[in-house]
Amino acid sequence: MEIKTVSMIGLGSLGILFGSRLLQTMPRESLRIIADRDRIEKYERDGVYCNGERLQFRFVEPVETCGPSDLIIFAVKYTGLGDAIGAVRNHVGENTIILSLLNGISSEAVIGQTYGMEKVLYCVAQAMDPIKSGSRLTYTHMGSLCIGDREPGVVSEKVKAVAEFFDRKKIPYEVCIDMYKRLWGKFMLNTGVNQAVAVFGEKYGDTRVEGRARDVMIAAMREVMALSWKEGINLTEDDLNYWVGVINSVSPDGKPSMRQDVEAGRLSEVDLFAGTVLELGRKHNVPTPVNEMLYNRIKEMESKYKP
Repeated sequence: MEIKTVSMIGLGSLGILFGSRLLQTMPRESLRIIADRDRIEKYERDGVYCNGERLQFRFVEPVETCGPSDLIIFAVKYTGLGDAIGAVRNHVGENTIILSLLNGISSEAVIGQTYGMEKVLYCVAQAMDPIKSGSRLTYTHMGSLCIGDREPGVVSEKVKAVAEFFDRKKIPYEVCIDMYKRLWGKFMLNTGVNQAVAVFGEKYGDTRVEGRARDVMIAAMREVMALSWKEGINLTEDDLNYWVGVINSVSPDGKPSMRQDVEAGRLSEVDLFAGTVLELGRKHNVPTPVNEMLYNRIKEMESKYKP
């Protein structure tokens, strides 16, 4: 199949980043940004900007009947996934492909429970350095999307269709034949760098030098590595070094999303990272003291936000 129409939900950092590229390379009417009426009014009033340019998106409300899209991209935070799944219903058809840009290791399965796993591809967003304030995004490195099937060694027709679409739209990507391990690797990285910088640093560069932020990042990642063996994923030190290298490739002045949440007084995805690690640790009777410390510290920080 050839992908011609795209629906996207979520205009956080990744939504604006990749939505901007799609807007530059496809007809405006073929790209739908799904949002409720209040959000649409805010976007139209305040604008949505990427590197200083105002983006003229086509917005549609969830209740609108506009026919299925060839590709649906989820770019919300995990806390908004349940609402987003319901909001895209009018855009899902028999041949729709669904791609999730969410962090963590569970969004694909959650989406698949509603729309069928046969529609869902696995995806990891990596090596980008966006900084978002309100609905204004700036970035230096666009990074790339890694896509693939759940089963190792398989490259399905859906993957080929998305790859061909990304080629046409000049979106950097990689096709991976061991996608679930890649997903776990990114989860390991996020669990380390997002939380360590949120608590002990200010930017990515703080994890490149000796100190508390780097030590905590590596220790938190190793706890995920230990759990991966219990789950049959088998991450290694080579995988850890690969993902640390990914972070070393982005701007040292960039900030992970959780650090941006802390600075803005927003609730973070700590339950998706340390929360998941703690749950898996209890399941397998594996100690996870570093993630427990991070979980408690971040929850304490969030409890002090002003209403």
